[in-house]
Amino acid sequence: MIKNSEVRYAASPREVKRMDTQELRDEFLVEEVMTVNEIKWVYSHYDRFMVAGVVPKNDVTLETVDELKSEYFLERREIGIINIGGKGAVTVDGTVYELDNKEALYIGQGNQEVVFSSESSNNPAKFYLNSTPAHKAFPTKKIGTNDVEVVELGAPETANARTLRKYIVNSVVDVCQLQMGMTSLKSGSVWNTMPAHVHDRRMEVYFYIEVPEGQSVCHFMGQTDETRHIWMQNEQAVISPPWSIHSGSGTSNYTFIWGMAGENLDYSDMDTANIPDLR
Repeated sequence: MIKNSEVRYAASPREVKRMDTQELRDEFLVEEVMTVNEIKWVYSHYDRFMVAGVVPKNDVTLETVDELKSEYFLERREIGIINIGGKGAVTVDGTVYELDNKEALYIGQGNQEVVFSSESSNNPAKFYLNSTPAHKAFPTKKIGTNDVEVVELGAPETANARTLRKYIVNSVVDVCQLQMGMTSLKSGSVWNTMPAHVHDRRMEVYFYIEVPEGQSVCHFMGQTDETRHIWMQNEQAVISPPWSIHSGSGTSNYTFIWGMAGENLDYSDMDTANIPDLR
């Protein structure tokens, strides 16, 4: 068992209203996600969601952490994996699943040995990991780029033309509560998830990627009438409480991976906020 993990406790809207910039960043921003040859988990008390990343230049085994009090990591959990790097593989109890760039893997509860590897240490895989508690064991499944559900959203006129790809959702793969997908902003567009929304039945984590060097994304959070912002860099993640909006605007177009957990698997379950009502 390793202690390579950090716990983030849940905060209410009342507490967040009083936070300054550094307190907001300490509470919700995950500055270092991708780590070489090790997995550093952030364990959030919002729906007990866990987030991490690993760049395996050598083989890396998924180990449990003290917070789980389990013999192995997936004893009572499921996990979703999206590769944003070079070609790699995930070996699950002896079965090898090869993952190219922007391919995903869902691993259900009860699998005991998970090993991450790269085809080349010069161009290693970069596996982004989301994990949630699970109440039932579902089969492991690879999701290729041709397996995802694709939705075109927004418009150039509102600077939010984007392509949404649903990877780990209940219409693509059987899951307990985890959902994951990827949204790419088109050239000239910078706003994601606008109009903003909340879904009190689920929390969410955004992982911003493909942010060009020298550019940034301003992530907006908070209640619709009491918003806050966090400036973010490439390959950083941010935790979004169930009561909070989650939206962003970049100084360039970019991509982000979204992960959700909660009691409702209906992707369309959201309460939209009218843009003029945001404060």
